[in-house]
Amino acid sequence: MKLKTNRLNIRELTFADIDNVHELHSLSETDEFNTLGIPETIQTTEKILTEWLTLQKQEPRSSYIFSIDKNDDNSFVGLIAMNLGKSNYRTAEVWFKIHKDFWRRGYTTEALTKLLDFGFNDLKLHRIEAGCAIENIASSKVLEKVGMTREGMKRKKLPIRGQWKDNYFYGILEEEFNKAD
Repeated sequence: MKLKTNRLNIRELTFADIDNVHELHSLSETDEFNTLGIPETIQTTEKILTEWLTLQKQEPRSSYIFSIDKNDDNSFVGLIAMNLGKSNYRTAEVWFKIHKDFWRRGYTTEALTKLLDFGFNDLKLHRIEAGCAIENIASSKVLEKVGMTREGMKRKKLPIRGQWKDNYFYGILEEEFNKAD
């Protein structure tokens, strides 16, 4: 499956992406607010990637994990994903992790807008959520740019480098997203 925007190809992750995923997870800048931590070896990344690919094959489908690549030169920009909740709730949670070389260019907003469109208009979801560490101002801005509402804060929810960090949680409803069109 592929999603496309003016500047980006958003395609399902494959095992061939392991080097890009490992580099992304190994950058201290992209790890600052991440709960995974920096992988000690490529085998650690291989295990994570194998788990993700297994999730993508489940029936019914519970997860969509995408590589974000630039249209013009196929440069790897980062990862974006949607994890589905219980089907009767028609909800999902999204997350993203972008290579530092592509920060502040609008790629995350563009990719997330397309993923929300896929969630609401193709998967017929009712609500999509996201969360981020309260210190992660850039991610908060992206979530708000795509129309998500900050609904609250959970205290000491995120285990990041041996400390518990507070987390903002965001949500957007189908009618809010489609009204913005």
